[in-house]
Amino acid sequence: MADAKPTTLRLNEAGLEAARSHLDDGAVTPAYGPWRDDIVALLNGALATELVCVLRYRRHHFMADGLESPSIAEEFLVHANAELGHADRLAQRIVQLGGDPDFNPGSLLSRSHADYDEVDDLKAMIRANLVAERVAVETYRQMIALIGDKDSTTRRLLEDILADEEEHADELKDWMARA
Repeated sequence: MADAKPTTLRLNEAGLEAARSHLDDGAVTPAYGPWRDDIVALLNGALATELVCVLRYRRHHFMADGLESPSIAEEFLVHANAELGHADRLAQRIVQLGGDPDFNPGSLLSRSHADYDEVDDLKAMIRANLVAERVAVETYRQMIALIGDKDSTTRRLLEDILADEEEHADELKDWMARA
C-alpha cells in the first residue's frame, strides 16, 4: 500500500491579504492577534526580572569582600552587563510587538520574578545570585512553553537568553564550592 500524499501545503491567502493592511504595525501582522498583549506582559515581567538582577549584581560587585572577592566581584560585573543586555533585547522586542517596555522603578520589585537583597557576605551573595539565576531559568522555560509556536521570534529570543542564564547558574554553582 503506497503512502498517501498529505494535503498540499499552501499559504493562507487571507493572512497574506491581512498583512497588506495596518502598515503602521510594522512586523506585527494580524496573526499575532490574541496573543500579542499576553506576550508583551510576559516580556515585561522578564524585563523587570533582568533589571532587578542588574541592580543586585552591581551591588554585589561593589560590596564583594574576601580572599576570592576580586575575581568574583569582576564576574558579578560581567553578569550584570549580560543581564542588562538581556533587558535591552527584551525591551526592543516589546517595542517591536507594539508594546511599551515598563522601566518604572516604583513597581520594579513587584513585577520581578527574582529578588533583590542586601547581603554582605560573599558566599551569601553567590547564593542569592544562584537562586535568582535558577528562578530566571525556570521563568524562561515556562515562558517558552507558553509561547510555543504563537511567536517564533520571541521564543528564539527567550531560548537564547535561557542559554545565558543556564551558563550563569553553572558558574555560580562552581563559585559556591570555592567560596
